[in-house]
Amino acid sequence: MNRSRQSYMLALLAVFFWSTIPTAFKICLGELGIVPMLTLASVTSALALLAILAGEKKTGLIAASGRKELFNSALLGFINPFVYYLILLKAYSLLPAQVAQPLNMIWPIVLVFLSVPLLGQKISRKSYIALLISFAGVYIISSRGDLLHPGRSDLKGVLLATGSSVFWALYFILNVRDKREEAVKLFLNFAFGSLYLIILFIVTELPLTGKYGLKDILSAIYIGLFEMGITFYLWLRALKTAETTAGISNLVYLAPFLSLVFIHFLLHEPLYYTTPAGLLFIISGIWYQNHKASGI
Repeated sequence: MNRSRQSYMLALLAVFFWSTIPTAFKICLGELGIVPMLTLASVTSALALLAILAGEKKTGLIAASGRKELFNSALLGFINPFVYYLILLKAYSLLPAQVAQPLNMIWPIVLVFLSVPLLGQKISRKSYIALLISFAGVYIISSRGDLLHPGRSDLKGVLLATGSSVFWALYFILNVRDKREEAVKLFLNFAFGSLYLIILFIVTELPLTGKYGLKDILSAIYIGLFEMGITFYLWLRALKTAETTAGISNLVYLAPFLSLVFIHFLLHEPLYYTTPAGLLFIISGIWYQNHKASGI
């Protein structure tokens, strides 16, 4: 198999797994609760990444991290998975999966605006137009089939889902600055994030007041493997083996549309026409932001 075909197969596999996650979130949140679910998922992800590093004989790179790099990992682990997923999962608990899932996709637009204070970049007129296009998509999705009455969606949930994009964009910027091996960074981020979550679990969830079902525990493990751990690795491998990252990167926008299939048939959510319509607006805004055209 040539490198190009291999990269596309890895990327499509990652997209498939990511498209199943909104359904897994809702199934798991049905009984398990946000903190237990996220704690188990994060620990699972950290163990999976450690296994990958061991399989590639790169565990020595973990010990090679200095104090500054460990501090960076501690900070990044606080942002993601700790804060980011706590906010996102709260949004999922308040909104239908088909509404919560696409709303935090505006993070590439938010990334541009965060680059001003963090990277000293300037914002072009194009970025403001892209932001308006994407937020039009947020409005359409939030309307849940009734464009003239968008208040049908829980406002707190909408704000949390869109607000989570700020933390993901911040995580992205800080992570790019760190030049260590990606798998090492991911492992340490999730190791620190798991530590924070275990502490939060002990403080807020003990003593246990209810039983956790096998389906809920397996859903949390699935999320840890295929939202966070293994799928990130597959995506990074796809980018590394690709002849050009542009075509691979665009495949990620298939995930929210494919996820609607799982949401409809497994969660039995009636699909609103405004969900794919709003998604098109959000993705159009991102494409417009990234499209290199002159005159703007």
